[in-house]
Amino acid sequence: MHDVILKQQQQIEERDSLNYKLEAFVQYDKLPAQESLPSSIPKELLPDSKDDNLGSWGHEFVRSLAGEIGQEYNDRVTKKGANPEDDVPFTDLLGMVDCIVPFHIAHNAEAEAVDLLMEVQRLKKLLSLPEGAIDESNYSRMCLYLIKSADFMADPDDLTEVLSVAYQIFLNQKQYFDAMRTALRMGKEEDELKTLIDDCDDELVKKQMCLLLGRHRVNLEYAEDDDLNELIGNAQLSAQFLQLGRDLDVMEAKTPEDIYKSHLAETGGFSRRRDTGVQVDSARANLASTFVNAFVNAGFGQDKLMTPNDNEWLYKNKEHGMMSAAASLGSILLWNVEEGLTQIDKFLYSSEDYVKAGAALAIGIVSSGVRNDADPVLALLQEHVEEGSESSHIMKCAAITGLGIAYAGSKREDVMELLVPIIENTEDNANMLEVSLAALALGMIYVGSCDDVAGTTMLQRLMESSETDLNHSHARLLCVGLALLFLGKLDQCDAMVEAMGTIEHKIGKYGAIVLETCAYARSGNVLEVQQMLHHCTEHLTEDADHQAAAVIGIALISLGEDVGSEMTVRTFDHLLHYCELPIKRAVPLALSLLHISNPEFSVIDTLSRLSHDPDAEISQNAIMGLGIVSAGTNNSRVAGLLRQLSEFYNKEVGHIFCVRIAQGLLHMGKGLLTLNPIHSDRMLTNWPALGAIVTLLHLCLDLKTSLLDKTHYLLYYLTCAMHPRMLITVDEDMAWKPVTVRVGQAVETVGQAGKPKTITGFQTHTTPVLLGSKERAELGTEEVISVASVLEGIVILKENPDYEPEGDADK
Repeated sequence: MHDVILKQQQQIEERDSLNYKLEAFVQYDKLPAQESLPSSIPKELLPDSKDDNLGSWGHEFVRSLAGEIGQEYNDRVTKKGANPEDDVPFTDLLGMVDCIVPFHIAHNAEAEAVDLLMEVQRLKKLLSLPEGAIDESNYSRMCLYLIKSADFMADPDDLTEVLSVAYQIFLNQKQYFDAMRTALRMGKEEDELKTLIDDCDDELVKKQMCLLLGRHRVNLEYAEDDDLNELIGNAQLSAQFLQLGRDLDVMEAKTPEDIYKSHLAETGGFSRRRDTGVQVDSARANLASTFVNAFVNAGFGQDKLMTPNDNEWLYKNKEHGMMSAAASLGSILLWNVEEGLTQIDKFLYSSEDYVKAGAALAIGIVSSGVRNDADPVLALLQEHVEEGSESSHIMKCAAITGLGIAYAGSKREDVMELLVPIIENTEDNANMLEVSLAALALGMIYVGSCDDVAGTTMLQRLMESSETDLNHSHARLLCVGLALLFLGKLDQCDAMVEAMGTIEHKIGKYGAIVLETCAYARSGNVLEVQQMLHHCTEHLTEDADHQAAAVIGIALISLGEDVGSEMTVRTFDHLLHYCELPIKRAVPLALSLLHISNPEFSVIDTLSRLSHDPDAEISQNAIMGLGIVSAGTNNSRVAGLLRQLSEFYNKEVGHIFCVRIAQGLLHMGKGLLTLNPIHSDRMLTNWPALGAIVTLLHLCLDLKTSLLDKTHYLLYYLTCAMHPRMLITVDEDMAWKPVTVRVGQAVETVGQAGKPKTITGFQTHTTPVLLGSKERAELGTEEVISVASVLEGIVILKENPDYEPEGDADK
């Protein structure tokens, strides 16, 4: 009996002790916001930050405490007016932060450590952690979380800070390739990129970094090493692409008829047969076939219309059509500058002005994205653009466009000096088409650079232009050219937007919106999207160009971010239901911008429905949209829809032209090319490529006076966005090294612990392979390791020193 009483007393004492501790825990866990440390808890039960024993209280406690620290920090800043940059008002909080962050990192909770430091605006503390806290086991998860968080930063300063911390962590871990990706995401200057290459000791990593710079269209001159300079200048791109074509057995040239498959249709579209069964040619049909031929055989160096020496096809076109036909040689021989110039050269001496102009444009197209030491484009086109040049109007237009395509993203001052006088010309004899094309070319050359000289020149020209000039059908290209200068540069466009608002003509409103939406491209900024939607609330039936620009702008801002894109698509449904025609006409173009070279079922469905709309402009834009969405995919569903549309609109010349262009885009590069400007695992944006697509969409807002009239040659700006959608694996000497890879749908792994699967529904192939816009690849063997952390484009492999064949491991 005595033993039982003793046992009960012991249990009561233990229970009281446990209750006391629990009560202390609860009191500590539910602190009032204004108290930094509770005084009611006995000191022996308080976590002592000096002894760093917070972790002994367990994860839940530490997580809860971290949440309250963030809350308390905000209260002190907002209610008590504490200065966030001063540590003194937050000494107690920061003491605990210094304990919690290493604890989180040590226990695989890197995301929570980063969140806490962001809450207290002390992210740079990550860089001053004790040595070994961030190591090869956790740096990649932490940097992935930082980079993905950057997408949701509204303040440009916060965005820069987050990316610069990730950049520094990569450098500390000697991960130079990832550091280069982050530097490009931050938009670092060329000098800093050069220093980054110099700091790297590994020659293979240097080569891989230069390949990335080439893909990103960075015009960096690396004089220290000719081989690396060639990689940055994409000198090997044509050879690698042709080898890919041979490997996949698609070298045989295709004719437009192979694409149209007219024999499957009851009517033959453009070239309708008379009762005699003889096919009737028309200039418009031949022009469409020229573009289809140029897009389908792009980069392959051979076709069945233009490369044969009889020139028969050239003279089946009229005037501007001859110009586009001659220019199509540039697209067919894309990236192969030396052979291309040899084939194009003979047309420069033609007696026909339009053929000569087409050859000048072809010289620019063939050099798109490729740098050549001889710099033939400037040498050959300069004389036609210089002040006092006696070249014909059409020759000037072609040379200006050729310079814009060849030097897109290069920021070449010598080219700017040629174009600025054309833009500044306000005399009565100034040709507004030449001025607009020069502004567009200058915008493409200095894309995303915020260049003062170029920006001021264009703005000045807009302000000084007469009413007649601003009413010109191509004056909108002045605004687009100016907007391209600020592509992706966030609030750096504010002064220009203010100045644009002072222009009384309706183009001022249009220009301000184009400028603002280009500046916030890919930012996902919700406030900007709301502002653009606000512009769409007015019910206007004419003078509503600015509303159409706002609709394209919404897609441009949301581009590349899955949640934002989904919400935008839903918003577009509302616009189609409730808005006036000018807005509805822009919706199919905006939809296609969100899904470039990514033919999702639901989007194809919507565009297919809109392509039968009674309004001609909506249906034409929907057809063009189908081409952009399916560009380079050979998607059989879209191919079927376009064939049906060619029958449905067989008597509508404008519609049929759009259908043919869409068919050419669908089968672009025989399915080996993409227009998607987003690359490097959807982290980076190729600004010249995005600039080219934005240009095309703004031209489509007025198809009747642009692509369906005499400036159809502006379609060739798309060559700036064309790039092989390939994965090629090479060895140290850049020779092909086929290995097995798994290709599947990319899975978001940010913030997940351990090593989660990065792809789902994969198939195993041997390189080279083609990648879709949302697909990701990973190596299927451990024999080799990749120098790049992202398997896209040309990837260098090296032998894995730790690899043991299975038989050896068993022994």
